[in-house]
Amino acid sequence: MQARPGHRIPALLALLLPVGAGLIYLAIAGAPQTYIITNSVALIMGGIWIMVGRAPAGSRLRRILICALLFALFIPLISGPYVNGIARWLPAGPFTLNAGALLFPAIAVLAAQDDDFAPPMLLAALLAAMLQPDAALGFAVVFAAVGLHDAARDWRIGVTCIIGFLASIVMALRGELPPQPFVERVLVTLAQTGSLIALLLFAALLASFCLMLFALPQDRRSRAALAGSLFGFSIMSVLSHYPSVLIGYGAAPILGYALALGLIPRIGDAARAN
Repeated sequence: MQARPGHRIPALLALLLPVGAGLIYLAIAGAPQTYIITNSVALIMGGIWIMVGRAPAGSRLRRILICALLFALFIPLISGPYVNGIARWLPAGPFTLNAGALLFPAIAVLAAQDDDFAPPMLLAALLAAMLQPDAALGFAVVFAAVGLHDAARDWRIGVTCIIGFLASIVMALRGELPPQPFVERVLVTLAQTGSLIALLLFAALLASFCLMLFALPQDRRSRAALAGSLFGFSIMSVLSHYPSVLIGYGAAPILGYALALGLIPRIGDAARAN
């Protein structure tokens, strides 16, 4: 039995609320029209996937998919582009997509469903973050692991949290780039000007986090890992010059979280997992 369309509404809202609030911000703040169009198209594409997508059936297909996603996470190290020795982006025609924001949300969801190999899967993502380097991806791995550890109580995940945190601190010291308007430090910039839009964006992000953590038709482990990844990306966008996922300009996090939110398991499978 597949998830009914109504069961996908929380997943759709988890994407629509922050991205919609971000579009309002981009329009009011005078962002280039191409930014608004790009985010809007990504939202439409992501929304369609959320309504029709589903998780791969069986552990074998799931592991094949996660291996493909992990491999793609390392592609920027080969393909570039490199900026000041940093390679975090996948070339996609006229665009470059942040690899971590595009790929890791789905990795977090799929790894959370694998009791045996979740720790090495998360550590592989952490290795990619270290090589790029990308502290935002590192902290996304850390907090996805924190959420998964809370749900699974697996000591191996706890060790992954510790390793990831220490590695992310190192990444934060050597992987910072100048901030890009409308992309990075969005909440901080708006808060410094006293703009009420900052409250709107924060509320939308918080609502998305709560929907991911409590309302998705996925097992508890997947929900916790996905919400943790959003927290990790978001906290680094406040602390340093990293993209403000979902609320700032950028198709990669919109498509990445849409992919993860669309990995809806069968209702019976989700019920057994809970």
